[in-house]
Amino acid sequence: MALSENVTKFLAQADEAAKVIKETVEKDEFVSCFSHLDADGVAAAGIISKMLSRLDARYRIRVMQWVDEKIIAEITAGKPQLVILTDFGSGYLDLLNEKIPNNKILILDHHQITGNQDNPNFTMLNPHVYGIDGATEVSGSGVAYFAAKAVNPLNVDCAPIALVGALGDMQDKYEGRSLKGLNELIVNDAVSTGLLNVEKDLTFFGRETRAIHRMLVTTTNPFIPGLSGQETESLNFVTNLGIPLKQGDKLRSLCDLNVEERKKLCTAIADYLLSKGLHTEVDNLIGNIYVFTKEEPNTALRDGREFSVLLNSTGRMDRPSLGIAICMGDRKAALEEANKILEDYRKSINKYLGWVSEKPERLREFQNIYVIYGEDAINEKIIGTVSSILVSSLTNSLKPLLAFANIETEKAAKFSGRTTEAALKKGVNLGDVMRLASEANGGKGGGHNIAAGAQVPLDKVEAFINTADELVGKQLKGEKLASKNSA
Repeated sequence: MALSENVTKFLAQADEAAKVIKETVEKDEFVSCFSHLDADGVAAAGIISKMLSRLDARYRIRVMQWVDEKIIAEITAGKPQLVILTDFGSGYLDLLNEKIPNNKILILDHHQITGNQDNPNFTMLNPHVYGIDGATEVSGSGVAYFAAKAVNPLNVDCAPIALVGALGDMQDKYEGRSLKGLNELIVNDAVSTGLLNVEKDLTFFGRETRAIHRMLVTTTNPFIPGLSGQETESLNFVTNLGIPLKQGDKLRSLCDLNVEERKKLCTAIADYLLSKGLHTEVDNLIGNIYVFTKEEPNTALRDGREFSVLLNSTGRMDRPSLGIAICMGDRKAALEEANKILEDYRKSINKYLGWVSEKPERLREFQNIYVIYGEDAINEKIIGTVSSILVSSLTNSLKPLLAFANIETEKAAKFSGRTTEAALKKGVNLGDVMRLASEANGGKGGGHNIAAGAQVPLDKVEAFINTADELVGKQLKGEKLASKNSA
């Protein structure tokens, strides 16, 4: 496919990033890498780790929640010759310039850029510089992948991991839940090397690992009234279609159904949704499924979206090293342990979702936003997952959802914001909202237009919420917020 001028410039900068890495390793200098803790960040860390291992480099990888004084202190103490920041860093340029301006830093990120970019010691590969949307066209692990591929073409085998990161960041926003932009180049790499099949199928989560009726019970996207959350009704729904639930002693998953059975199930679900007046959901039933051909069938690693949840769980549950090991190829001890972590992660999410729904005051509606008061009840590392799940129930709302949890040891609150497609179309940019609202209240924040985060002092929580509410209101009225140095 013909590459646009913007993509060509981005790939040229990937070559520059590769040059920085190779020059450092050739001198046998030490590399210190820091990455974000979500699925995309863990995937990025896995790609960089595999790349550096192939170079026989001396390196260390750490997975963190954000760029803060702890990272600065580690860099100052360790004196690495190169610092690599993946899936974060672009929003912290002022902090880096203030604290460690003389360190050689490589930023491989896809978030909106804020701060001074002119430091000659800093090299940045970020799609926003080239007019490419980092929220939908390439993720942090995708940016890391392009740098790794520029270092050594053998790293093309990291393409599936980059796609896991993109799916974890929910970048499959295009028609038929497809990946486009730079992500499509990664898809093409994975397909051409025999590592990926892109198939059309029902887009329900659990295609590889959940029994057919359990897949219906647990679906929230789409939410099916009368089936979602209803074990008996879902079991009867599948049984009445004449689709066998078992093959021998094994419960069958969606991937085990033949073509006729899938057609029958899809038609029945579509008719059911239409009977409930849910026409939009019918249009989204069928979409792209990203199947990793080298992974075992009926495992969480076979389907790209399930793989992303597994990685997310390792990062959110303080076991990112397991996720990195899996990205690098471990299919034994690390995978076995990660599957246990995944179960704990799911239980935690269900507990937190139940907690939010117990009392109305835990989810409060303001003039322009919703806010979940997680405070001490929700783990601050899982607050982002909770907000992502709950915002899916606000599809047609113009109000973004903010959720926060307290970090008592730092006397701060961690905010995670998600917005809807409807609000995006009206001009809401959460990255700007979170950055400006946090800066106005002694904190730090930023991110994408659709998803962003912030950290603010505990005594500024209500002030931050009020500022964010006011800023979203301005955006909904068509006002542009001051966005200094933002690309």
